[in-house]
Amino acid sequence: MEEGLQPDARAKGAMGSGARAKGLVLGSIAGVVATIVIDLIMMGYLLFKGQPADDGFAVIGDTTAGFFSLFGIEVAGGVAAGVVWHYVIGLALGVIFGAAVTRIDALRLSSMKKGVGLGILYAEVISLPLLVMPPIILQWTASAAAQVFGFYLVMHAIWGTLLGVIVSYGLRSTPAARQG
Repeated sequence: MEEGLQPDARAKGAMGSGARAKGLVLGSIAGVVATIVIDLIMMGYLLFKGQPADDGFAVIGDTTAGFFSLFGIEVAGGVAAGVVWHYVIGLALGVIFGAAVTRIDALRLSSMKKGVGLGILYAEVISLPLLVMPPIILQWTASAAAQVFGFYLVMHAIWGTLLGVIVSYGLRSTPAARQG
C-alpha cells in the first residue's frame, strides 16, 4: 500500500519560505555588489599596469563570443558584452548561493565565519570552469594564462568573501537582538 505525503522531515530549525525568499534577494544583491567591487579593483589594477581599464571586460566578452561560436551561435564580443555577461553571471551565482544556504541545512549560515568560508569555497569552485575558458578559447600562451590565473583566483576570493559577508549579515537571527 502506498503511503501519502509525509510532513517535512527537516530539522526544526530549518529555514521557512520567508527566509528562502530573503536568501534569494540577499544573494542577488550580494552577487551584484561583489561584482561591482571586484570590477573596480580589476580596473584600478589594469590602469596601474598601464593597460586599458576595460580590458577585463573585453576578455569576458570575447571569451563568451568564442564559447557560443563553438555551438554555431553568433553573439557579440568586446567590452559591452563582457560587462553584461559579468553582471548576469554575478547576479545568477549570487542567487544560487542565497538559495543554497537557505534550502540545505548543512549550508545554513550559522556564523559570519561559515558564511565567508562557504562564500570563498563556492566562488572558487564554481568559477574554475569559467576561469580556464579565456586561455583556451582565446588561445593564450601558457605564460600569459599563468600570469592572470592567480589574479583571477584572488578576485574571486574577494567576490566570495563579500558574498558570504552580505548574505550572512542579512540572514542573521534578529529576534534575540530585539528582545535585548
